[in-house]
Formats: sequence, structure tokens, C-alpha cells
Amino acid sequence: MLLVVDVGNTQTHFGTVVDGELLERWRFATVRGSTSDELGAALRNLLALRGLDLSQIDASIVSSTVPELGPEWSQMARRYLGHEMIVVGPGVKTGIAIRTDNPREVGADRLVNAVAAYARYGGACIVVDFGTAITYDVVSAEGEYLGGIISPGMEISLEALWARAAKLPEVELGEPRSLIGKTTADAVRSGIVYGFAAQVDGIVGRLRAELGGEAPAIATGGLAHHIVPSFTESISEVDDVLTLTGLQLVWERNR
Repeated sequence: MLLVVDVGNTQTHFGTVVDGELLERWRFATVRGSTSDELGAALRNLLALRGLDLSQIDASIVSSTVPELGPEWSQMARRYLGHEMIVVGPGVKTGIAIRTDNPREVGADRLVNAVAAYARYGGACIVVDFGTAITYDVVSAEGEYLGGIISPGMEISLEALWARAAKLPEVELGEPRSLIGKTTADAVRSGIVYGFAAQVDGIVGRLRAELGGEAPAIATGGLAHHIVPSFTESISEVDDVLTLTGLQLVWERNR
């Protein structure tokens, strides 16, 4: 059984793969101070809910956007799983050429997403990941990672409005009742959802023009369902496990 782990700034998404198929997956809040023992205990408890145990995991791989948690997951694997976990980063084969000025600064999750998207489409494509930030990652027709775009995420924007505008209430992210808000909360939700949907459509359109063709765009990330596909025109497909699929592919290329 293969354990695939995607550590994001807000959420950690992980799952188990058996015979090439993702069987179970979970999300929990990322806690930057988590120790390897806490991670091992959490993993053991979640596996037990599915009638599984740690001894069944014989391989693992992690991508982490939180620098301090990568080593903790690696230590957890050594202590609780009895093997070395692959940590996506320099020296790990991804099978994709990185055409950026400094390949080492590209987030591991973004590379893994690019690997999974190119494996799916076999040509130029765009990945839009809705997390703490919204990232746009571009893959060429030849399977090269060309770079991307990073913008503040929806929840960050909501928090900034509440923190910086004295009269605006704290509003949870959700679907607006209508375009024209009839309450302050509705107006804020409309601005966030329709505003980010317009951003996505605008950026994806410009990226397609840059690539010179109709490159498919796929969305992923824990917040994607808030605007895709209901409020966007440029993205019709959401794959919540794209990053986990990419981790599985990278593991296969390195085992």
C-alpha cells in the first residue's frame, strides 16, 4: 500500500493507493507545529476507521509547501512505517522539465499537479489550484513546466476585508444568493465568488492565447467547488485528487 501526502498551508490531503487505485483519502487542517509522533498517531487513527493499520503501508511520498513539516512526515515514516519516505524536491525525478529561472523555488505541489495534468491530457494544459493562494500552472505541448501565476486565495481575501474594513462583518465563504447582494454579507460573497470567477476566466483566457491554442484547464484544491464550474466558463472539470494522482506518478518514476 502506498501513502500519498500533500501538505498545504491550510489543509493536508492524503490517501492510500493499492494496485494503482486511490482507495481512501482524508483532509485535515495543517498545523505547522505538528510533530512526527502526532502525525503518526493521526494516521494510525484514521486508518483504523477503515479497518487498516500502519503495517500495511510499505511505501510513501510527500509534497509539502510548509518547510518545517516535510522533515516531520519523513521522520514519521521512518519511525512508524519503517521506511524512507520520498520527499518531492530537488533530486527527485518528476519526468517533467522545468523551464523557469530558478527551478528550486517552484512549489512541489505545483510540479506534482503539472505531472498529473500532462499525464491526463498528453499536451499543453493549465492547472488552477484553489487553496490558500490560487495558483495557475502551465505545461507546454512537449510536457515542460513553463511557470505560472500566483494570486491571493478566496479565504485570504475574505479575512483581509474583515480585518481592514471596520464596518464589514466576518463572512464565511459560500454561494451568493444573487449577483446583486441585498445584505452586506451577500454583497461580500458576491464580490468574492463572481470576482474570482472573472479573474480565473480572464487569466485562463490570456494563458491560452499565450500558448497559442485551446489548452484544457483543470481545477483542483479544497476551495475549487465554490466557483467551478457553476461560476466559471473557462474550466469545466474539477479533480479533487489531482495532486494525489501526481504524487503516485512521481513515486512510480522513482521507486
